[in-house]
Amino acid sequence: MTQTGVVAGGVLTDWVSLGVLAAAVPRDAVDEAVAVTGRGARRAGGKLPPHVVVYLVMALALFAAEDYEEVAARLTGTLRGWGCWDEGWETPTRGGITQARQRLGPEPVEELFGQVAVPVADLDTAGAFLGRWRLMSVDGMEWDVPDTAENRAAFGAKRGPGGESAFPKARVVTVSECGSHAAVLAAVGPSAAGKGTGEQALARPLLARLEEDWLLIADRGFYSWRDWCTAAGTGAALLWRLRANIGLPVLDLLPDGSYRSVLISPAVRGSARDVLVQAAARGEDLDPAAGRYVRVIEYEVTDRDGAGELIALVTTITDLREAAAAQLAQAYQQRWEHETGNAQLKTFLRGPGQVLRSQSPALVTQEIWGYLLTHYAISALICTAATNAGIDPDRVKFTRTLRIVRRAVGPAFPP
Repeated sequence: MTQTGVVAGGVLTDWVSLGVLAAAVPRDAVDEAVAVTGRGARRAGGKLPPHVVVYLVMALALFAAEDYEEVAARLTGTLRGWGCWDEGWETPTRGGITQARQRLGPEPVEELFGQVAVPVADLDTAGAFLGRWRLMSVDGMEWDVPDTAENRAAFGAKRGPGGESAFPKARVVTVSECGSHAAVLAAVGPSAAGKGTGEQALARPLLARLEEDWLLIADRGFYSWRDWCTAAGTGAALLWRLRANIGLPVLDLLPDGSYRSVLISPAVRGSARDVLVQAAARGEDLDPAAGRYVRVIEYEVTDRDGAGELIALVTTITDLREAAAAQLAQAYQQRWEHETGNAQLKTFLRGPGQVLRSQSPALVTQEIWGYLLTHYAISALICTAATNAGIDPDRVKFTRTLRIVRRAVGPAFPP
């Protein structure tokens, strides 16, 4: 049996256990998130406690194709099997689940994600690092939500040539680990124009939370002077594609084909811009509010029709001894790992073309955080199993792992 077969067919099933998923989303973290957000008030008789509702929200994401009652039966049966079900609690009906979710709200699930979602790859994980930097990426996606008056008012609907979209849409922006596909930072908001929550706006608070050992990869839609300065100010390394209309003066050509340049604040114009470029060419210290030294890697890609497109990557890694141009160009391709993670969330976990369950904006937001938590737990499981087997996590199929988790007793979450 090949190594891949052992992981995917045999050894991986040993990793799919209650203990592994409990390590990703432990009960003490759930209790802390509930307490921090003020949702831990003493319950009335018969009502489910908040920590059970949190795991129920995650179970709803794990079993997206099942109705409320079926998911509740899975969770209730598992808790009874573990001796963790208080007979004073009511087995929830559809209406009871909705009421329990409303009592919980989205805040504890968001807080829980912020507590438990951390990078899971280590130095032995294939494709997870470039030198001393952990490869990370930022990207967004949209989710169809039920077409209720509340959801349409909160999230809006996108307009196109044929009019408004059939469903309101929520937008999610995540910062994810390229090696594991695990999202570690996230923001949720409306997707419709005019709501003030485009990808850049949702990404903005996430950029202030980057860590120094990360190399953040971003497509051209995320660049602005303000956001570059915010991200660079964290100490993280950046590798972002820029739009073609942003002028990048050539200061020095480097042996690997890249060149030194300077990003200039849009507030610096006319002759002041020329003076700044001249100072940069002399290697002088620059006011960081006006200009920032960068390194540029340019290359051309050709599509199937033979048309070429210039790719201009800008990085804070100005010393080519730390990363050559070819290495950075190759690292930029890891951005597509984010698309894989998005597909795992929207197509495989939620189901292709499926609309979220929730009829109100607060529960839509809660549901999305539940999906993010569940995807994180499965991604962490895959990454740990693959790293221990010495293979790339990409070689362990998400869909197969998901089937194994779903076949496990109950929803496979800890009490």
